[in-house]
Amino acid sequence: MPFDVTLADIQAAAVRIAGKVRRTPTYHSAGLSERLGVETWVKLESLQLGGSFKVRGCFNKLAALSAAELARGVVTVSGGNHAIAVSLVARAVGTRALVLMPKATPALNIRLTQEAGGEVELCDDSIAAFAKAEDYAAAGMVHVHSYDDPAIIAGHGTLGLELAADAGGRIDHVFISIGGGGFSAGVGAALKGLDPAVRLHGVETEGATTMTQALAAGEPVPIRSTSIARTLGAPFATERTMAAARQFLEEIVVVPDADAARELVWVLQNERVLVEPAAACVVAAALARKEKFRPGERVCLVLCGSNVAIEDIARWRTEFGL
Repeated sequence: MPFDVTLADIQAAAVRIAGKVRRTPTYHSAGLSERLGVETWVKLESLQLGGSFKVRGCFNKLAALSAAELARGVVTVSGGNHAIAVSLVARAVGTRALVLMPKATPALNIRLTQEAGGEVELCDDSIAAFAKAEDYAAAGMVHVHSYDDPAIIAGHGTLGLELAADAGGRIDHVFISIGGGGFSAGVGAALKGLDPAVRLHGVETEGATTMTQALAAGEPVPIRSTSIARTLGAPFATERTMAAARQFLEEIVVVPDADAARELVWVLQNERVLVEPAAACVVAAALARKEKFRPGERVCLVLCGSNVAIEDIARWRTEFGL
């Protein structure tokens, strides 16, 4: 299928969610510029409401629901940032949010989802949760898919509009993480729509190569993630997000968990910012590609989220010798 979200869709989403989400900082990083050898900017979406970019798409989706749909409530599948975002936004617009989570979901994510107002129901795994979501949708609830939805994707794309406006000039390379592919699809549509010359580098971690496997197979491939970057562990890509990846991405860089954990610690110590492995992996990917940057080029790293437990960071430092 052809990709079906346009720059105009994203610009309309920006109007729809204005005032409901934060315009997160975009800033020049001297430390990362020195490490990468070129001028490097950071989009700090880890400071977004709910701790990630996900509220952008959720506000765009739920703001368009009818009164009858809101009365029936929404159901979603997520063990991470989307769960928290749907719960926050559902409470803001006055509807019920039922969140289907794999039993292996970290306790922190369950707690944050419940504190945001979501009702949590645990399932054996993500694949079982998606099947159950379809049952709830058949009974009348609105299924808010975490990444295979044009409204969700358009909302996420608003980050790209902010980045292009706030980075202070041309951007040559953008590094962005990939879970199911909706985030990179929206940001890619925005940035490429504004400047076709910008080069987007998708990033996955070993053990969460959902999009890499799908593109290699030519169709969605179900996976069970083993990566510490839990929010990248989408159980499958979709035809829509695969089409966007083919259209917008230069490549997908796959980095080891140890590198993502190392850069998480570096960002915390040097940028004074808490990020999760799904965000820190883009720093590792940019370092892996630094020899390809040309003098005078400008790089931007999108740090997508910050929902990580301190005890996990302590365990990773021990596990990976950091």
